[in-house]
Amino acid sequence: MSDKAIVVKDLCIDYRNLSNMSIHQSLQMGKTIKKADVVRAVKGVSFDVQKGEILGIIGRNGSGKSTLLKAIAGIFQPDSGTIDTHGQVSLMSIGVGFKQEITGRENIMISGMLLGFSPEYAKEKMDEIIEFSELGDFIDRPVRTYSSGMYSKLTFAITAVLETDILLVDEVLSVGDERFQKKSFSKMQEMILDANRTVVIVSHALNTLRELCDRVLWLHDGEIRKIGPTNEILDEYVDFMGS
Repeated sequence: MSDKAIVVKDLCIDYRNLSNMSIHQSLQMGKTIKKADVVRAVKGVSFDVQKGEILGIIGRNGSGKSTLLKAIAGIFQPDSGTIDTHGQVSLMSIGVGFKQEITGRENIMISGMLLGFSPEYAKEKMDEIIEFSELGDFIDRPVRTYSSGMYSKLTFAITAVLETDILLVDEVLSVGDERFQKKSFSKMQEMILDANRTVVIVSHALNTLRELCDRVLWLHDGEIRKIGPTNEILDEYVDFMGS
């Protein structure tokens, strides 16, 4: 177990879709409220990720990729099954984790503490994060005033600069303009060169996965269709999607 950073076993995650009809409407019409429909997004998934490994996750939209990643990050609780992680875990994902009414600077502090770092460490890394994000004076404005591109840049900068043991990346390698994308990709390569860091990447950018990943996990309708060497799995996936 000591050489494994992530162990996922028999993982199941359900979504519950409530009826569109409100309680008030139901009472007025004399109808009973429907029980929530349960949709199983992740179905009995099991796999391990070795320490220092870079694992890519692919699959069509709706296959459960982001749900799986958020479960590993601790944002979603499994309905059944287990997830064991060994080390600090950070999720690089657009739209996750920021408090909208406070500034980017304040969000950096909160993000650092949520990741398990001391306030002193977050302050030590503050200038580096701000410089990487390229937000300038906007860093002291409420996050709700940010464009999606600015939000993405701050997300990437925080996770890239604060050095966690396990890095989860959800479709953020193409954030910002072309120049920022190149800088982000270069930073990601630098992070991955650290043999002690474990990385799991969800992406539709297959060329990026070919360049970065040791193995690829293919999710299909919430289940593992196949897991194995990067080029082998990606070639099969391309053939599948083209058929």
